Amino acid sequence: MAAVDMGIPTVRSGRPSLDGRPDTPLLVDRFGRVARDLRVSITEKCSLRCTYCMPEEGLPPIPQRDLLTVEEIVRVVRLAVEELGVHEVRFTGGEPLMRRELEQIIAGCHAAVPDTPLAITSNGIGLEHRAAALAAAGLGRVNISLDTVDKVGFATLTRRDRLDSVLAGIRAAAAAGLKPVKVNAVLMRQTLSGATDLLRWCLDNDCQLRFIEEMPLDADQEWARANMVTAAELLEVLRARFTLDPVGRADPAAPDERWLVDGGPATVGIIASVTRKFCGDCDRTRLTADGMLRSCLFSDEEFDLRHALRSGADDAELAAIWRGAMWNKWAGHGIDTAGFVPPERTMGAIGG
Repeated sequence: MAAVDMGIPTVRSGRPSLDGRPDTPLLVDRFGRVARDLRVSITEKCSLRCTYCMPEEGLPPIPQRDLLTVEEIVRVVRLAVEELGVHEVRFTGGEPLMRRELEQIIAGCHAAVPDTPLAITSNGIGLEHRAAALAAAGLGRVNISLDTVDKVGFATLTRRDRLDSVLAGIRAAAAAGLKPVKVNAVLMRQTLSGATDLLRWCLDNDCQLRFIEEMPLDADQEWARANMVTAAELLEVLRARFTLDPVGRADPAAPDERWLVDGGPATVGIIASVTRKFCGDCDRTRLTADGMLRSCLFSDEEFDLRHALRSGADDAELAAIWRGAMWNKWAGHGIDTAGFVPPERTMGAIGG
């Protein structure tokens, strides 16, 4: 099997161009969008090997010296909230539970920006042992990645027989008050027949389910538009068992369209990131585990915030770099165009 690298795109140091940018502290771009949702990856490590995300052997480790420290993460989160208008922070991976200092990161950020919602996106493995401590540290909510509740199907898709641990993590999160527990399921051909069972499980366990169209961010580079399951196809499968009534988006910037299930109050969401792209309303900004700013999942341009942090840059300089990175954000990912080229970094190396 060929070696897998982290996929290193064009990395830029220094301050990006701010030509033409309006005088505002917010993370505005040239198309009028404002980034208020910060995604911070804290590790490339993961306890699963989902075929749409990780290669079987995992990603090469990021040297410890290149990972942002707890103190650096707290500093950039405080800066994002206090100076740049960020309203919500989510910690991702890899798998954030693989970072031993996760509780310290949450506690530090909660102390720095106590009124800002803090969340994690996790596969849930090991969460049963840490949910209470994370809630006590200031974590408010969790999103759990779970594509099927079929044990064999789960093991095949993730290359690990850990379904029981994931389900235990979901129950522990709910018990710790990390509600609502949201479940994210990537639409895959091999698990489509079990989509109704997953929705039934989520309804019975008071979880909010969102299905996500598979995006071309897999390390094995096997994604093909012709093979992906679309939102329309999923709706057809779900409607064979449930009555679904469209309610749209709760927030224009929210990625998921929602449907009432059997008259409500429960809903199911679908993030049609490929067939019904929502780039025009995107409000996200991203920081990789090694300290690179990304304006878009699919961009191959990153801005080196870590170098600035460690070179003595003050908050004003860090803010200027961040504003410039977002000012130069492109209009959209272009998955639906003939010339689309997937980014160098895969999902596991970027952070969800």
